[in-house]
Amino acid sequence: MSLARLLEHLGPLIACDSQNPPRQITAESTMFGYAGGVLEQAGFEISLVDFGDGHVNLFAQRGDARILFNCHLDTVPVGEGWTRPPLELSVEGGKAYGRGVCDIKGAAAGLLTVAEQTDQPMAILLSSDEEGAGSCCVRKFLQTPEHRDFDQVVVCEPTNCRAVLAHRGFLSVKGHFRGVMGHSSEPRALDDNANHRAARWTGAALDYCAAEAAAGRPTCFNLGLFNGGTKSNVIAGDARLHYSARMGPGQSNDALFAALRNLAGAGHWADWEIPFSGPPLPAAGQDDRAAREFCGRHDLPIGEPVGFWTEASLFSDAAIPALVLGPGDIAQAHAVDEWVAVAQLETAAALYQRIVAQDG
Repeated sequence: MSLARLLEHLGPLIACDSQNPPRQITAESTMFGYAGGVLEQAGFEISLVDFGDGHVNLFAQRGDARILFNCHLDTVPVGEGWTRPPLELSVEGGKAYGRGVCDIKGAAAGLLTVAEQTDQPMAILLSSDEEGAGSCCVRKFLQTPEHRDFDQVVVCEPTNCRAVLAHRGFLSVKGHFRGVMGHSSEPRALDDNANHRAARWTGAALDYCAAEAAAGRPTCFNLGLFNGGTKSNVIAGDARLHYSARMGPGQSNDALFAALRNLAGAGHWADWEIPFSGPPLPAAGQDDRAAREFCGRHDLPIGEPVGFWTEASLFSDAAIPALVLGPGDIAQAHAVDEWVAVAQLETAAALYQRIVAQDG
């Protein structure tokens, strides 16, 4: 595996501005043109689909591949305080710097290098909307017949090159509670105040989640935002809240939402919206046996479960075994002067090449 070639691939990927937001990404974005060109030269058939609003998939396949590698090419915004050009690859002291170099364009460069230096069957899905856009790209891919061709998915998020088989999900829910406005001197305020209704629901939700935790099923329920009413002497006519939960492997976001939504009479005066629901890994009804066997077959080191969410869980939810394996540490992702150790890039590429060689 050529490190020089990997870094040569990484430079153009970093130079393409794929910040999300604003997600000004199209099929014409240079990162897709560059990656597609490399993969075509390596004998891959390319499918490039632009779903609009920054949602783009590049699916590349060579031969009868049974393993799918997945990388997202969008990044979080650059932010302020950088000491190096964020959209230019810098390599200093054994570290590569640039926005997305760890999360996860470095892994993508490794895959391009492996694709060039092998001739076995291989499949890669490059997407553009993992960073806060509902994962439309992966969900769209899972609606195509191609997704059924794969026995295992490797999602290349940073794990210090250890295979991660489990992580928590993420559920984001907004609630709107309706009340009946009026003067606060009216006794009905106890029942008709939207804030009171939301507060009663909150108390019931906390009790439910505390009982789940005591039973060994923690939900990580968190009421992050709450506001309502207009003045202290007016019965609140509406109240709004926003909560999140992080379900453990095998647990169900849908089941938690169903259990909470009508507590304390909320079914009569609350409307709910789910901005995002990402299942845990493994997803409800799935397990990690196939992924664990895959790691054993390829001599992949297995790491501890992680707290951050990845799109591996979407593949698991579609009954495709999935794991997370990539260079770098999540602490380096999203940071000012984002970096990844060059040795980690080499290690990840070597692991990807081993997988391709053994399953090709």
